[in-house]
Amino acid sequence: METIVIPSRFRGPVDSGNGGYTCGVVAAAAGGEVEVTLRRPPPLDRPLTVERDGRGIRVLDGDLLVAEAVPAEWSLEVPDPPAWGEAEAASARYGGFERHAFPECFVCGTGRPDGLRIFAGPVAGRDLVAAPWIPDDSLPTQPDGALAPEMIWSALDCPGAWAVERHMEDQPVVLGRMVAAVTGSIRAGDRAIAAGWELGREGRKLFSGTALFAVDGTQLGRARQTWIVLAG
Repeated sequence: METIVIPSRFRGPVDSGNGGYTCGVVAAAAGGEVEVTLRRPPPLDRPLTVERDGRGIRVLDGDLLVAEAVPAEWSLEVPDPPAWGEAEAASARYGGFERHAFPECFVCGTGRPDGLRIFAGPVAGRDLVAAPWIPDDSLPTQPDGALAPEMIWSALDCPGAWAVERHMEDQPVVLGRMVAAVTGSIRAGDRAIAAGWELGREGRKLFSGTALFAVDGTQLGRARQTWIVLAG
């Protein structure tokens, strides 16, 4: 029986997996370029069953559907990246310093010294949030030393939530769906810039795009997300 496990280090809310990390793990299990939909909060530290069919995979916690992935054809217009200094200045304006629904989040949580600590704030004069990122050597890697793809998916996750924060009102948002393309590699100690921008809204669904860049502007990855505003 094929299984995947979401370790508690990679949590978003205290008791469930970070959406971007989980989507990256599911995408790796599916293979190819896929869109991942999260159907319920991903449970931590226990095996989740992978079922395959002709189109993609389903991930189950017992009889409960956690996530599914299907092949995706998609496009995304990516804006020019901000400079490193612009990203540093933007990060100082990170909204999560004032209020954060999930301070334990592996990617953007202010209470996680062992997290990615990607604090994306508004870039001056642009409809964009951004943050600098220097990954540390505690993160999962591939045999060649580059970060594992699910780390890129993780870095591409939360900047999208903060890009749509103006619509969050007093309710937090959680990731519902994500599709991503990893287009480059990054190693511990490298400098990168994560960016996010709003794509629209339909009721409680918010849409955003994100990208990860090397400091020379080379694109390392891009993603499109659907966020769900939690009911009060």
